[in-house]
Order: sequence, then structure tokens, then C-alpha cells
Amino acid sequence: MVATEQQPLESKPAFYPTDKAADDMYLKVTCSPSLGQATTISRHQDSVRFSVLLETNAPSRVEQDEPQVCIWHNHGGHHDWAELQLQPTTEGKDVLLLNRPQDRSISRRWFTAELPGLPKHGHVMSFTVKFLVDTEQGWRWIKDTTGVDDGELHYQGADFAKHSSYDLKHWFDGMSPDIQVQSEKPDTDDTYLYSLTAPVGPAKDPESGWQHHQLGLPNHSSRWFSLVRLWAPWLAPRQGKGQLELDKDGVLLSFLRTDGLHVVVLGISGIDDVMATFFNDRHGNVIIKGRNDRTEAGTARVLVAVAQSFEVANAAVFYHARKVVRSYDVSSTDNEVAKRWDEVKPQWLEEWYDGLTYCTWNGLGQNLTDKKILEALDSLSKENINVTNLIIDDNWQALSKGETQFVRGWSDFEANKDGFPDGMKATTTEIRKRHPNINHIAVWHAILGYWGGIDPNGWIAKNYKTIEVEKEPGVAGGTFTVVAAEDASRMYNDFYKFLSEAGVDSVKTDAQFFLDLLQHAPDRRALTTVYQDAWTVAHLRHLSARAISCMSQSPQLIFHSQLPTNKPRLLVRNSDDFFPEVPASHPWHIFCNAHNSLLTQHLNALPDWDMFQTSHEWGSFHAAARAVSGGPIYFTDVPGQHDVKLIHQMTAQTPRGKTVILRPDMIGKAMDPYNSNKALAMLKIGTYVGYAETGSGILGIFNVAGQHLNEFIHLHDFPGTETGEYVVGSFVLGEVSAPIARGQPHAMVGLELESRGWDILTAYALRTFTLREKKVQVANMGLLGKMTGSAAITGCDMYVEDNGRLRIWTSVKALGVLGLWISDLEARKVEDLMVMIYGNPIPVGTVSKNEVDGRVLEIDVERAWRESGEEAGWNNEVSLEIFMH
Repeated sequence: MVATEQQPLESKPAFYPTDKAADDMYLKVTCSPSLGQATTISRHQDSVRFSVLLETNAPSRVEQDEPQVCIWHNHGGHHDWAELQLQPTTEGKDVLLLNRPQDRSISRRWFTAELPGLPKHGHVMSFTVKFLVDTEQGWRWIKDTTGVDDGELHYQGADFAKHSSYDLKHWFDGMSPDIQVQSEKPDTDDTYLYSLTAPVGPAKDPESGWQHHQLGLPNHSSRWFSLVRLWAPWLAPRQGKGQLELDKDGVLLSFLRTDGLHVVVLGISGIDDVMATFFNDRHGNVIIKGRNDRTEAGTARVLVAVAQSFEVANAAVFYHARKVVRSYDVSSTDNEVAKRWDEVKPQWLEEWYDGLTYCTWNGLGQNLTDKKILEALDSLSKENINVTNLIIDDNWQALSKGETQFVRGWSDFEANKDGFPDGMKATTTEIRKRHPNINHIAVWHAILGYWGGIDPNGWIAKNYKTIEVEKEPGVAGGTFTVVAAEDASRMYNDFYKFLSEAGVDSVKTDAQFFLDLLQHAPDRRALTTVYQDAWTVAHLRHLSARAISCMSQSPQLIFHSQLPTNKPRLLVRNSDDFFPEVPASHPWHIFCNAHNSLLTQHLNALPDWDMFQTSHEWGSFHAAARAVSGGPIYFTDVPGQHDVKLIHQMTAQTPRGKTVILRPDMIGKAMDPYNSNKALAMLKIGTYVGYAETGSGILGIFNVAGQHLNEFIHLHDFPGTETGEYVVGSFVLGEVSAPIARGQPHAMVGLELESRGWDILTAYALRTFTLREKKVQVANMGLLGKMTGSAAITGCDMYVEDNGRLRIWTSVKALGVLGLWISDLEARKVEDLMVMIYGNPIPVGTVSKNEVDGRVLEIDVERAWRESGEEAGWNNEVSLEIFMH
């Protein structure tokens, strides 16, 4: 790994949730819909309900002896502002409020009102809150006490279907006549999809061909989002209001229109050596930027989708992009890839994806030796941290001499003699001997060898044909030696065969963006695809697809290697590095990864959010983000500096003694693409576990704003909660809500977070039964005390038997404390329940009620398993049965 450019962050002032004029006053106002954010109002809604929670320890001193709250809005017109008086209500009494002070002097009052109809002029409605708690102080505005901007409501019209008759010019004004447009049949419902092509002139060796085309001005754009090329290896999010203003070339664009529709634009790269990205002119017009590395005229390809949600429009362009790439992919390696894929056993990859991984980079530094690696693993074992995977990062290779890594070249397949005097095979043998819990050992290397390419005087250069190439000026610019295209496949085959025989069964292949940094068109068209294919075939052939693709968010690599589904899922680094010594980088790192996953979710990849350190001051923040990411978890602790409790919250032990992460089924991603990292809004990362309607929606909530925040988190914010009833649980506090369903006024949770605060909320699906003529509701919560404990569930079934007894069967893939939410548990005796493992009653004392919430039944599966003397089955799971009348 290498220190790289990153997004600068501005520091933010401290936040005071109370009125500065009265330091002893506690005052908070929380509004639904949320202030400072854009909320879409469905075309099926005929009114908007506003709910406000007013919390204060100050006695009410108004004429009516009750505080007053109003919504100030411009529903009647942009400049036609009016008041909506809110009325006191008790409908919020069942709302779960988290992280609130327990001071009994604080009163909590709820207010509500409905605003009917559509805005008079079909515009975006703005609103804020004003309130009165003391006649002498008068009415106050929420922005003055919190700094939060107005909220925005985007009303979707009821006439979406008529847009099918519109061509692309309805969505963009001023499109170049050189762009050819064709309507396509999308794979998503209620979507309009267009494919665009535009000519790109031929390369005039050594220079690439370049051509720009104006797509035009997005009509009625209210907010926009883009993933831009932060620099050659990495993507990063950008957001704004009104006119598009990009500081870097965009790969993906999305526009939220004033009518609540979303227009998503995607450039396709990697076909016939053409790359398509976007920039804007000073008027906000979207400009297509085509680069052609072939000496024949090329074609830039762009897709545009329009839908009523960002997720649907985003899915539409990627589903179609996969078809386009497949139709143009005539790679000679396709048959080889398919053959090798058939040889990869699924369980091998599950172990690779889901095992806890230790990486040497930040923990051990660049002066890497076999002794340091063994000492680090010994340190972990002393803390009973049994990692499953090990990544030996940069500086194990045999390299030429040089002052910086960018001038050092790769000399030999074997490890360097100074750090690994007995060679790599001796190192891996000793590692596996001392630590049999380690299933997989990976080594780092760059796609072209090392940061400085190939040592022209080394063993590799003597055995494979090499050429000199020039990289673009910048961090890694200059001329260096690489293995020529005609020998790339042979070199990779020989190298990975050597690694396999040396006990290395996986790789982290970094600096892949060097293929995009090649300055001259002949080198780009000769090496870019050849190296990607050579690497793919080699890791499939020798390493069973256990490979991490790093610094590879260059457009050509994304569309050629990561989008197609003709091979197993890759692990792909999802953002710039974890920088432990840069305080401002930590919230940005999580924000960036969550938004990059809006693209990654549609690749044939699992997002790697990079390693982190558990004992770091931001350790739990990073850990929670990795837990909901849907990707692997790597840590890079300095030996002896571990947060063991945090590691246990991310992981669990299987019955066979393996340490696994509890990875959700869906890739975690930002739930609102249009909120910038400067917005006073909580970052919500959504994911899902289990089958539709019976699984669990998960939201990782992170305060990246640099100041205190409080918001309502609605049930509709959770993925997969469209139907049915749920209870929502907090990981940090262990509290659980009352049953809620979408559409109910109280279907939300009030969450308050300090700067750097976080929580993981899980919506557990409820099943309803009738026992002895009484309604009983049950939710399977998975393993308690784990950040994503519901991901431990591998099976669940509940039904009432003929004898009237409720039978609950569930299986889990790891040991721990299983939680069941039972609506009437407080009225039951634990002794009246029967719990069994594989047909045998579990030991006394392993079943109890949760101390925080008496409706949660706790079953100590780990203790019961160990005391029962059971052995792990072939599928490495534990099955339980719970019976109740």
C-alpha cells in the first residue's frame, strides 16, 4: 500500500444542542420529515404528516401554559410562506427514544398536523420549525438553535406513465446532435431507459483520441449526486443542489428532479479500448468525455435511466451495462475462466469471505520480516484472537535498491532474503504449524510487479520479455520496466504456481490503476486487458479465486474485470486507504465507502472497506461500519494493542472453533445519495439479512457531521420492511421498540448521537400466533451482543402444532447468546419454556430474560453446546427448538 491523495475535510465548530442564551436549559426539537434533508413524497400520498418532539427542562411560560409549535412552509408557492399550527398529541408515546438523558425534570411533548394536497405550483416545498416555550423569549427558529437547514419535500406527480412518450430531450436540454439515442427495455419496473452512443476520434500514436459531446442541462434538477474519479485508483462521492459542479471526472451521475423523479447517468468503459466519463461546463451542462486508445474511430457509450427512486434507476443502468459489456466481450480467456470457475468449491470462498483477517500493513509497518509476523500472530493467540486469514502486505518481495518505493523494481518470485532468510515456504509452514486456525495466507503484490515495475537486472527480467512504459506525471509518474504483453500470462501462471507451492493460497493485487496511468495509447491497448485477463486466469487456476483487487476503481477495470458475472465474486477495495494518523480522514472514510457502494453493489464483487485498528480512538466507528458493509473484515493492530471486546462484537466462534464475521446478505450502502458529508444529517448505511418478509433490515447510523445530531429514524428507512410488523433493536443500548409497521405515525425511532457517535439498529420481522386465544408475537434476533447478530441465523421456522403448542426451530452458524423477542414474555416463567439442542434439553441456567428488556429471551447457545458435549455437524451449525404454550 502507498500513501495517496485523499479528500480534504473542513473542521466544524462544536455544537450546542441547548440555547446558548440559557446555559442551564435543555432544549431539543426533532422533526419528521427530517430537516436539512430531501424527502420524497410518493404519488400515492394525498397529505404529509408532520410530527415534532419538543424536549425541555424549562417550565412552560406561555399564555396557554403549553408550548406551541408551527411548521413554516412555502406549500403555496416559492415566496408564499405560511404557518401550519401543530397540535399536541400522545401518538408518539410509544416511540423508542435512544441516547436521551434520564433527567426526570425533562418534559417531552409531541405535536402533529397534516398538510394536504400537492404544492400549488408543483415546486419543491421547503419547511422549517418554529416554537414558543417562553413568552418573554418569543418564537424561536430551529435553525438558530441547531444550525440545521430547511427540509425539502419533493412531491412525485401521478402522471409518471405519460413520460413514456418523451424522448431523452425531455430530461436534458441542449443535447449534441452527434449523440445517437435508442430507447431500451429495462429490467426494472416503471423505468425508462436510454442507450447513447457518440463518436470518439482515433488515437494518433502515441496520443489517445479524445472527443467531447454535450449531453445537456438536466431539466428541473433540484439535487445531484456523483461518483467521481478522486484520482486514478479511487472513486469518491460528490453532492450538491441546483447546478451540477464537479471538481473531478464523474463515472456515475444522478439528478433528483423537482417532481421527485431520479435521472441516473452511467458511462461505460473498457469496450474496444474506449473510456467514457463526465464533466460539466460553467452552465452546468453534462459533457461526455470520450477517450479512445485504438487507431480506429471508437464509440463512447452512456446509459440514462429515469425512475421514481434512485435505487431503481441505478439498478436499471447497471443491469443493462452488464448486457452491453457481455455482448462486446470477445476475450480469448472466457473459456479458461469458465473452466476454472467450475473447479472452485463454494465453501472455499465462504471461508475466505467470512473469516476474520489480520493484515500486517499498519500494524507491523514496511520493514517486514518473518519474525515480526510470527510475533504478531503469537500476540493475537495470547488474547485468544484466532484469525482465519492472514495478509502479508507490502515489502516481502525481492526488490532492487532505491530511495523510494516508486523506483524499486520486483526482482524474483522468492521473498527477500533479509526479511525471510529461509524463503516464503518456510515462513508459511511455520505459521501454519504454530497457528493451525489460519486457513488462508495471502501476499501483496502490484499488478505490474511493484511500485517501480520490474527490476531490469533481476531474475524476472531475464526470464520474461520486458518493455519500458511511461506513466502519466504525478505521484507515480515516470518510466519503468514491465513484463511485455506476450509474456504476461506465462509470468502470472508461473508466479501463482510458485506461491501455491510455497503455501500461499491467496493474493492482494494492488496498484491496478497503473494500467490506467499508462500515458501512451499503444501501451494502454496492449497491456490493459491482457494483464487483467492474465491475473484473473492465474488466480482462478492456482488460488481458487481467492484474490483482492486493490486500487482498481479505474473505469476500464470496473467494467472489464468487476462487472461481468462469469467468475466468482472478487473482493474489491472500495475506497482510499485507512489513515490512522489523520483524524479528519475517519468520518470521510466511512462516508466515502458507503456512497461508493452504491456502485459496488451492482458489481460481481464484495466491497473491501480496508483494514483498521481495533485499539484506535475511532476503532469502534470503523468496526461498526465494516460489520454492516457486507464485505470482509480486516484489522491491522500493533502487536499487544487489541480491543478484544470489540473484536468479539464483530465476530463469533463456530462449533469447530473457527472465528467468523457475521456478514449480512446484502451489500451495505448509503440510503440517501444526495446528502453531502457537510450536511447536518446522520449517515445511514442499509443492509439486509435473510429471506424477504421474514428477515431483518439493518441500519448502521453514523454521525460524520462533527457535531451533535438527533433525528427520527423511520421504519421505511430500513431495507426490506415494506410489509408486516417489526421491532427495532439498538445494538449499543440493547433497547427494543414496541411493534411497528410502515404507515403508522409512531413507526420510527428517535436517535441522538454525539460527534463520532454510532449505533446499529436492526428491524426484526415479527410472526404472529394465537395461543390459548391470546395473540403472541415472536421475532428471532439472532446472536445478542454481536453488531450484526441476525446474520448468524441460517434457518428459522415457527408454527403452532396440532396440540396448540408453538414450536420455534432455528439454526445458527456460530456460538453465542440467541435472542428471541416474545411479546408476552414478561408474564411468563422461563421454567415453563422448553429449549432443546438436537432433541436434548439444554442445561439449567442457560435460559433467562434480558435485563434491559424483559420481552427478550436469552438462550446461551455456547454454554449449552459445550455442556451438552455435542459435536459439529457436517454443515457446521447448531439447531435449537423452543416450545411454548
